[in-house]
Amino acid sequence: MLLMNLQRLSASSLGGRSLCRRLTTQPNTQHPESLKRQQRQTQTQHESPPYKGQSFDEVVELRKQYLTPNVTSYYKKPLLIHKGSGSQLFDQDKSYLDMFGGIVTVSVGHCHPKVNAALEEQLRTLWHTTNIYMHPKLHQYAEKLVAKMPGDLKNVYFVNSGSEANDLAMMIARLYTGNHDIISFRNAYHGASPYTMGLTAHSTWRYPLPGLNSGILHAMNPDPYTGIWGGKQCRDSPVQTTRSCDCQEGQCKATDMYYDQLEQLFKYSLPRGKVAGMFAESIQGVGGTVQYTKGYIKRAAELVRANGGLFISDEVQSGFGRTGEHYWGFEAHDIVPDIVTMAKGIGNGFPMGAVVTSRKVAEVLCQALHFNTFGGNPLACAVGMAVLDVIDEEELQKNSLDVGTYMLKGLERLRDKHDVIGDVRGKGLMIGVELVADKETRQHLSAPHFVDIWEMCKDMGVLFGRGGLNANVLRIKPPMCITKADVDFSLQVLDIALRKHSEKTH
Repeated sequence: MLLMNLQRLSASSLGGRSLCRRLTTQPNTQHPESLKRQQRQTQTQHESPPYKGQSFDEVVELRKQYLTPNVTSYYKKPLLIHKGSGSQLFDQDKSYLDMFGGIVTVSVGHCHPKVNAALEEQLRTLWHTTNIYMHPKLHQYAEKLVAKMPGDLKNVYFVNSGSEANDLAMMIARLYTGNHDIISFRNAYHGASPYTMGLTAHSTWRYPLPGLNSGILHAMNPDPYTGIWGGKQCRDSPVQTTRSCDCQEGQCKATDMYYDQLEQLFKYSLPRGKVAGMFAESIQGVGGTVQYTKGYIKRAAELVRANGGLFISDEVQSGFGRTGEHYWGFEAHDIVPDIVTMAKGIGNGFPMGAVVTSRKVAEVLCQALHFNTFGGNPLACAVGMAVLDVIDEEELQKNSLDVGTYMLKGLERLRDKHDVIGDVRGKGLMIGVELVADKETRQHLSAPHFVDIWEMCKDMGVLFGRGGLNANVLRIKPPMCITKADVDFSLQVLDIALRKHSEKTH
């Protein structure tokens, strides 16, 4: 019976039918009747598969003893996850709806059968040779991946992570242009390697290392919610901020003012006409699902190119159909970048990354030997091809648009209902919910209050991420196979958590 239930779960979550959920949490045994009705409407109940590993306490002790002390866990009592299927995760005795997707990494669903099968078939024939020899999967996958890219973005270099991809893109931009300075945004996250940490403009992610900012400048972030300028007409999202705005439809005054600040950066802080490049996430991920003012990115790309630089789009979190309307987040900005970096959802959890650019730009790597031992290995390429197939076959980009917009609208209703929700934003299944102490001033909700809401959601069976500079944003980036039934469950859980929090604090 357990196996049958798991098979039904996989089929329902991956095939688009209603995914059934069961609230399996303790000690919260008393739930509103509305939530009980929601649970009764599901088709089946899911039991946690038996866990036969080390006990929770043993794992905690091993973690303390052998892992570096900076490795921390979510939640007061961390989860010990041992199985995943579709949009569901299991710890020792409970099931959870995963609305964070392994930090925006599980794109087509946990343990998707087609992706699993592709990996299993490949590991029986060839694990690794490195690229000093040719193996067919590398070339098949390269052709398949670049077919998804516009313009002359037809050359790919495979790596193993987003940090590696952005690291390489920085080097390529500097080699190609002969310039050194690179621009990124305040509030951006582009990696945590010693090289990319300079691009990342969050003090919480930066170590005091010498030379970290060598040649890197951080531009003012064109954020229409918490930035200096912006408001209800300034964002490309199904849900607009409630902040007042003088902009007319089709014209964003905030973009003009943020763009003027970028021009000032070029005028005062860069050698005249000499920049290596500019990095931008299509939607900022770690920064709290921050979207830019309308039209800003296109104008910024033009300015960078006019000064000799390359524009680099970081699609590590926003690529592969997650934003719904487009396959790549940069398409919403009406640009074709010079370099695109990608990782996370590219492999559905398998460690992979890639840099895609034009042949002309890629040729600069021929100036010296450059090699990545594991990039483009047979196992990774088999997984990557299967992920591309599943996104197309199961129409997950369309599902991201339909289900994501449905969720955004539901969250908008919760924003209007609860004072603690200051902003709802995003596109497709890349969503952020900013929690505030005061809607008028947009003062962020303090950590203890945020954690109270966040923990209640976990206890009721829903896992949300956490982000933003002040760690006050619910990051909602689930596997792209989730259903409207999953959304309804998540919204109801969040509604209850917000109401209970309000009752405790007022």
